[in-house]
Amino acid sequence: MSAPSVVDPLVMRRTIGRFATGVAVVTVLDGDEPHGMTVNSLTSVSLDPPLLLVCLTTGARTTEAVVRAGGFAVNVLGARQREIALRFARRGADHFEGLPLRYGQHGIPVVPDALAHLECTVEQHFEAGDHVVVIGHVRQVCDRPGAPLAFLGGRFADLTVHGEEPEHWFF
Repeated sequence: MSAPSVVDPLVMRRTIGRFATGVAVVTVLDGDEPHGMTVNSLTSVSLDPPLLLVCLTTGARTTEAVVRAGGFAVNVLGARQREIALRFARRGADHFEGLPLRYGQHGIPVVPDALAHLECTVEQHFEAGDHVVVIGHVRQVCDRPGAPLAFLGGRFADLTVHGEEPEHWFF
């Protein structure tokens, strides 16, 4: 049995918010109903086989649909897609209302004009705290050039790419 946490959830949110991330939307087709959710907890797990990890809110319609459907798409948003991120972050809303539906190769709805789409099958999933961790096996990808939408300290941000020479940060 683990000891109770002494870290306040709001302090944890603020502190982990110092780590800049990208912004993506996870989309899924459950039967004939599309669902989607904005996420920033996304990472590559393995290149061979191609696996990614995404954390989804426990009990959310999209989370339940991903587990049921067994497949989903990750849509990496571009810098000009802030409104799309906000749309898919609203709980209980019809996220696809007025948005032209486009489908990836595996019949999963994708966000138009996203920087990248990664179509996945669910490799495994498990509960961790107030989220469901989903490991996706990437089956199809497409991407295009452009600046990503970033997230830092609870706010959207722009990402500035520095020169080709790596910055040496030894102390």
